[in-house]
Amino acid sequence: MITERPITIQDLSRDLAALGVKEGMTVLLHSSLKSIGGWIVGGAEAVILALTEVLGKEGTLVMPTQSPNLTNPETWGNPPADPKWWQLIRDSMPPFDPDATVTSGMGVIPETFRKQKGVIRSLHPHVSFAARGRAAKGLMDPHPLTDGLGESSPLARLYDADAFVLMLGTGYGSNTSFHLAEYRAAWRGKEHITSQAPVSRAGGKTEWVSFSDINYHSDDFEALGAAFEQECKEACSYGNVGAASCVLVKQRRMVDFAVEWLARNR
Repeated sequence: MITERPITIQDLSRDLAALGVKEGMTVLLHSSLKSIGGWIVGGAEAVILALTEVLGKEGTLVMPTQSPNLTNPETWGNPPADPKWWQLIRDSMPPFDPDATVTSGMGVIPETFRKQKGVIRSLHPHVSFAARGRAAKGLMDPHPLTDGLGESSPLARLYDADAFVLMLGTGYGSNTSFHLAEYRAAWRGKEHITSQAPVSRAGGKTEWVSFSDINYHSDDFEALGAAFEQECKEACSYGNVGAASCVLVKQRRMVDFAVEWLARNR
């Protein structure tokens, strides 16, 4: 029996507007449906509808839709794959398909969003994004394999578009925009590695392709986020969506701060 008042799309829209989300914005969303609490009428779909309503026809909603499971099993560590199964896994792994490949570790809201009508998903087998709205196509295409979160990526185009980042019930540890700062900053131990992913080729064949990328680190992202909020209070807008603690920030300000912080603290 539902005893508490259900959370509606109207409730979510009101909370988002109070937080500072406005019509015409481009917003990169990191989200936790569970953090909103209570019973949401419509679940993840209601959250997406509320955001779409507040952003309006001129706005653009973007979410990370990453699939880090499409990697070489030799690199797996949590848990590792038995070496005797490496070749079998490689031979059996489905190739990346923007319409079919399920997100991994992103949560139910991005997984729901990427399957909806009118959503465009970028073509990176590991670090794709999905977007819908006025600027979606220009933000999502192209998405080169090399340096997947670097200067030619949707993440950098979000920076150029002066986008906002909305952390809805999530922390800075999953803040993808800090990875753009990793490319731009000079920090001790920075290195490029070779990654691999299965992609589709003509005739329905699957090919494992190799590409270069930096070796990402996110262990210090929470500390970086805390420093950003401490030193750039005016750039942060706080509020709640349901019971979820939320922060809305300008991505450009956050990335610029992170570049300097990483250079000093790594």
